[in-house]
Amino acid sequence: MSELLEMRSIVKTFPGVKALDNVDFTLKKGSIHALMGENGAGKSTLMKCLFGIYTEDSGEISIDGQKVNFQGPKDALEHGVAMVHQELNQVMKRSVAENMMLGRFPSKRGIVNHKKMNEYCLEVFRKLNLDVNPKTIIEKHSVAKRQLIEIAKAVSYEAKILVLDEPTSSLTEDEVEKLFDIMNALKAQGVGIIYISHKMDEILRISDEVTVMRDGKYIATEKAENLTQASLIRMMVGRELKNTFPEKKNAVGKKLLEIKNLTGKYKPSVIDASFDLYQGEVLGVAGLVGSRRSELLETIFGLREKESGQIFFEGEEISNKNPKEAIENGFALVTEERRATGIFPEASIKFNATIANLKNYKKGLYLPDSPLRNDTQRVIESIRVKTPNQKTRIFSLSGGNQQKVIIGRWLLTQPKVLLLDEPTRGIDVGAKFEIYELILTLASQGKGVIIVSSEMTELLGLCDRIMVMSNGKIAGVEKTEDLTQEKIMELQAKYV
Repeated sequence: MSELLEMRSIVKTFPGVKALDNVDFTLKKGSIHALMGENGAGKSTLMKCLFGIYTEDSGEISIDGQKVNFQGPKDALEHGVAMVHQELNQVMKRSVAENMMLGRFPSKRGIVNHKKMNEYCLEVFRKLNLDVNPKTIIEKHSVAKRQLIEIAKAVSYEAKILVLDEPTSSLTEDEVEKLFDIMNALKAQGVGIIYISHKMDEILRISDEVTVMRDGKYIATEKAENLTQASLIRMMVGRELKNTFPEKKNAVGKKLLEIKNLTGKYKPSVIDASFDLYQGEVLGVAGLVGSRRSELLETIFGLREKESGQIFFEGEEISNKNPKEAIENGFALVTEERRATGIFPEASIKFNATIANLKNYKKGLYLPDSPLRNDTQRVIESIRVKTPNQKTRIFSLSGGNQQKVIIGRWLLTQPKVLLLDEPTRGIDVGAKFEIYELILTLASQGKGVIIVSSEMTELLGLCDRIMVMSNGKIAGVEKTEDLTQEKIMELQAKYV
């Protein structure tokens, strides 16, 4: 296979941090090349230099032997480079077709031909075996479906280089298989695919080659067939990581939260959900995409209005009519989509870390800066956030470090119930372990933790009990030691 892409000695510096330090990367035609590393290793930054989002400080990029210097994503797309970003950036109130064709609407005399646009999108979806109506508003679709739509959009450009940044982070096993079929078909057509993921089993299965980065530097490139999960972890973190999950030391105490017959007002919603949460317990929530796990957490937190049902907290009935009331009652919610609902991207680490706790800093009309700085530093040090300083804008941090700041924000409110929706989505193995440690530490302090995750191994390794949801209903709640992946899968299909 001949070399399709060459990136040589790429350097990129941001204020206070050298994000890329003389990095080399080569992609062959008709190959799937995985790019791996911990959060903050520089993977996404390197790809953004390729895609024209960032301009490298020095170094060279060549495609088919020709030096390129893209002036932006549009320039990159026109030269056959397409990229699907980890954080979806879609126009939520517009249709699927309008999102697919953004910047290239078919038109005549300034009038958009919607029929032609919808037909083109349908043809793309048919080729990829995706069941999507291009006329539907995109916000009506799940995160997983929107991820597949974004992948279809990239494929529709007929690019010769396709970059996929954490494409399976919210996909079900069946959807992952569908994506892999698409990738192998493109590979057979000579397309070079750069695949960024933290899921090592997927990497070893689908990739031809693997390049590992660490702290902005190139570490090594190896054939996937010569690697194991252990050797990959060693290359990524620079040390042995003997255990995937920390040792559990939390003790489950008395009942903390009781949910009775909870049903959401607006469909799709959770239906007639009843369960308990105990002090010091980590309760996992499993289910297929569309099982309404997120809707359950959002209804408990007051983001979604409930139609019926009761919430009892420490023996007293509460309402949680809105997030403000939920926070006052001792609840915290870390949402699934960091970029859309978690961070204030242009604001500083300090702002993002303290925004939920401002009422505790105010002195009359005065907001003193000292306690904000002190608490932000406490978050940075206790959760090991990698950042140049508190004033750094949060969008410049890696996904894992953004997630740590969000969790730290809620810890400052001293919650008694922590609701976590896919807290390790798109996070590397080292950062995952740190977040697992944090969750178990909170549980050992008597807090109740509910964690939604699409990774069954994560739920089985971390949780005391697992509640399985199916089509909005609770299909079962079991002690973790009594469950297997097969049993969870059976329960997931109970009401489908």
